[in-house]
Amino acid sequence: MKYTCGESPGHGEYRCLTNNCPEIISLDDTSDKLPPCRLCNKCNWERV
Repeated sequence: MKYTCGESPGHGEYRCLTNNCPEIISLDDTSDKLPPCRLCNKCNWERV
């Protein structure tokens, strides 16, 4: 499933879906929101 910035998809790891971007972030709480990618500034994520 794909997610965008501002969504709170739950705790876990999320990978940036932008062309070959290596960024993976961790959300620690169910209320944490996905930020823009710090490497490419895009807002397309998927759970790892």
